[in-house]
Amino acid sequence: MFLPWYGVSLSAAGVAFTQQIGNQVASEYGNASFQALLGGLHSHLGGLAGHQFVALSAHQALHDMNIVLIVLAGLALLDAILPLARSGGSLPAGAGGSVVILGSIAVICVIFRMIDPPTPAGSLLSLSLREGSWLALLGSMAMVLGGLWPRAVSPSSEPFDSQMSSAFAQLSGWTPGA
Repeated sequence: MFLPWYGVSLSAAGVAFTQQIGNQVASEYGNASFQALLGGLHSHLGGLAGHQFVALSAHQALHDMNIVLIVLAGLALLDAILPLARSGGSLPAGAGGSVVILGSIAVICVIFRMIDPPTPAGSLLSLSLREGSWLALLGSMAMVLGGLWPRAVSPSSEPFDSQMSSAFAQLSGWTPGA
């Protein structure tokens, strides 16, 4: 949530708008030297089109979606950890199914915001994807895969030493202690 999701840069329309505002200010309030100085700055401003000058995190750009993603991750974590805390030993059939559903919802939310990013100022600014959005997609896909991962079978009742001696006897034909 706090990594940069979007890089913000001026679009060509944003550069033109900024130059137009600068020309209006210079013509109303400036003298000839100020207008000449501003003319030199316009050429530098034109070179800034498309260059990122600030980054936005999901917390800054996605006011409601970031809360949804945090809740989905928390519920999936809770659902994955609670079966491990049970004293029963074996996991119920279908364990992890809700993690798959929660992860799928998170994948859909992240892909939606990658395809349709928020518009900060109409056509004056443009957004490009940064590493935070890709990491969120990877994390939500890991939630889905974690829910699909086969669960461990119930532990056997044999102690560890007898399991090891029988495994060694099957491999070598020799039984320890005999």
